[in-house]
This record gives sequence, C-alpha cells and structure tokens, in this order.
Amino acid sequence: MPRIGTLAGVKRMVVDGEHFDVIERVGEPGVHELRWTSGPNADYGFVTSTYSGEGQTDAELKDAIRNFLGLVDPITGYID
Repeated sequence: MPRIGTLAGVKRMVVDGEHFDVIERVGEPGVHELRWTSGPNADYGFVTSTYSGEGQTDAELKDAIRNFLGLVDPITGYID
C-alpha cells in the first residue's frame, strides 16, 4: 500500500479474528491506514478518512474493517 506523508504510532486491532495495524497519518487528521497483518497478502489493506477531519472511534474503525473484509475475495485475498 503506498504511503503518503508521515505516520504516527501503530494501534493493533483484532476484528472477527483478523489482525490489523491502524496508523493515523500525521498532519492529516482523520486519515487512517489499515494494514491487514493476518491476511494472505503482505501490506494489503486500505485507507479510511472522515470528511470533517475528526478522529474515528474504535467502533467506526471496526466497522470499516468489517466492510473491507466483506469485499475481499476469500480465494485471492484481494478485492476484485
């Protein structure tokens, strides 16, 4: 996953048995990179953000992760 800007500390989350590193971008409030560390493809994940620039709660991040996982093809491990 391409990285733009500087990244803050890593928060680790487990959602439905899958592990993710969650990193908030420094200088980009409300923008988080989520890396699927237990997935079959190294460094695969997604970016989520808010329109307002406000931070996201753990519940909001977990919802975003569940939405992502729902899009992933179980055979390839990628979103098609």
